[in-house]
Amino acid sequence: MKKNKISKNWINRQKKDIYVRKSKIEGFRSRAVYKLKEIDEKFKIFKQVNSLVDLGAAPGSWSQYASNKIKSEKIVSIDLIKLEKIKNIHQIIGDFTEENYKEKIKKYFNSKIDLVISDMAVNTIGNKNIDSIVTGELCLDAMNFALETLNQDGKFVSKIFMGSSFNEIVAHAKKSFKDVKVFKPSASRKNSKETFIICRFLR
Repeated sequence: MKKNKISKNWINRQKKDIYVRKSKIEGFRSRAVYKLKEIDEKFKIFKQVNSLVDLGAAPGSWSQYASNKIKSEKIVSIDLIKLEKIKNIHQIIGDFTEENYKEKIKKYFNSKIDLVISDMAVNTIGNKNIDSIVTGELCLDAMNFALETLNQDGKFVSKIFMGSSFNEIVAHAKKSFKDVKVFKPSASRKNSKETFIICRFLR
């Protein structure tokens, strides 16, 4: 009964959500695209970007946005599940934290890249502290991958949850990048602990 109630609440919330309705009208696969759009408008993260990796890309709205912003075909989306085809996107199905998939990404570009983005989060279990820690580990994995693959002027954008690992992640970012900002887009739900870290220019 409780599960059914939660499902009904989620459905009702989705129906009322202006970003859900807008994403359907504009042809994006999820409301998450408007978080990236707002980050881009504020921080100009796609300026002078010709190559990009979208980590944990499913269902693909961030890759859709990237495809509209970057006209080259140097965009890689990687996820454990297969995405419906997106123009100008090279898809890799696998776990980016595994060395063989990292090598596949590097081999595709055969050079340093301009931007790494990640909207990844674990499936939450309801314990906000644990959810924050596990999602924080994903963010650190993504950041370390970005440090391996970005060029000197490269940029990194990732979801991060407020919680016990937040300060550690920000400190790691500040040691690695010259410019680090934390920003919560208006498209993020008010009751969500998610925010985003925007990192630019390697040290």
